[in-house]
Amino acid sequence: IPALATERRLAQRLRERLEEEQLLDGRYQLQQVPGGRVALPVLEEKLSQLCLLPPEMPCELVRIQDPVPSRASRRRAPAQKLQDELRRLLGGSWSEELERDVPHAWQRHGDLVLLSEDSFRAAPWESLGPALWETVALALGVRRVARRGRVLPDGMRTPSVTLLLGQDGWVEHVDNGIRYTFDVTKCMFSPGNITEKLRVASLPCSGEVLVDLYAGIGYFTLPFLVHAGAAFVHACEWNVHAVEALRRALALNGVQDRCRVHHGDSRQLQLRDTADRVNLGLIPSSEEGWPVACRVLKKDTGGVLHIHHNVETPPAPSPVLPAEWGSPEAQHPMEDTGKETVGARIRPEWQKWAEATATRIQGLLVELHGQLWHTRVLHIEAVKSYAPHVHHLVLDLECRPALP
Repeated sequence: IPALATERRLAQRLRERLEEEQLLDGRYQLQQVPGGRVALPVLEEKLSQLCLLPPEMPCELVRIQDPVPSRASRRRAPAQKLQDELRRLLGGSWSEELERDVPHAWQRHGDLVLLSEDSFRAAPWESLGPALWETVALALGVRRVARRGRVLPDGMRTPSVTLLLGQDGWVEHVDNGIRYTFDVTKCMFSPGNITEKLRVASLPCSGEVLVDLYAGIGYFTLPFLVHAGAAFVHACEWNVHAVEALRRALALNGVQDRCRVHHGDSRQLQLRDTADRVNLGLIPSSEEGWPVACRVLKKDTGGVLHIHHNVETPPAPSPVLPAEWGSPEAQHPMEDTGKETVGARIRPEWQKWAEATATRIQGLLVELHGQLWHTRVLHIEAVKSYAPHVHHLVLDLECRPALP
């Protein structure tokens, strides 16, 4: 079908018609082909039915040697292979209960897969011993296998992870061209923050000094350094395992000379009058870090705070505000979390929280410096929903001292 903008409506109608007639092959995705066209994957056994399409929907048959698998197909293939190998391993002991216990998704970090905590919990699996984990590794094409437990309530979100196959939990994960490294048994990796990491990487930070109050393994410290061009970052982190991971990642990415790691409670940070920008990437709330953020901002010029917070949104439908109302740059990515879809408009509750936060920060700055400061909402970013009606937001807040 044509890929030209003027003919996209016809192309969309053709796709909808093929879907309606159940002619599309879900194993493959749409592909660009020479001549400015796009190929739709049609089931081979349904090719004869193409002649039934209306004459205003002309199409041409193109055979593609190596069609690109769809995302769903790529996910299904390893899961099916894992199930097939386990069936062989168990033989006549296979049951529907065991089938439900086999994971269909997992996190992969290099040659290690991290299984969910509810995987392989039925009693028969235990009798297989190491053979079970060797089979899982073989089926998924890895050398190491680990399984998550519940996050420990120690204030550091330390994972409870068991290494089931292999001796070392250190892995490397590449995200947006940045190399992160961490021990899966000591630190967590949150792939759900990718939209915010990409946004941070695109911010104009050339020549700026930045303070990251909750650095972790470098989720935001590294994008600020590697892609956003920050001149220097002060990274604060109190978890010793995350500090080790961060220092390794700084060296891996060749930016260790532009970062100082402050190991300890960020509330006790001694820096003052230093930062052009402060990142407060802690949820459900970064409020305890607000006084520190105000202290480290440059007192003569101020700067920008990136404030993370989980905001509750009532379930009752309410009118949304235009994105430009009170926030000229506010645009939100579409993310379907399976619980709630974050739309592309500012919700009244989000704007209310942003304005209240701006007022609170302004008060802290006035109290700290003894002079008037102005705060302005630059942007409200919806990262994702954590639970029904609870959204992880980031407020970009500009803070400037009033001119004499």
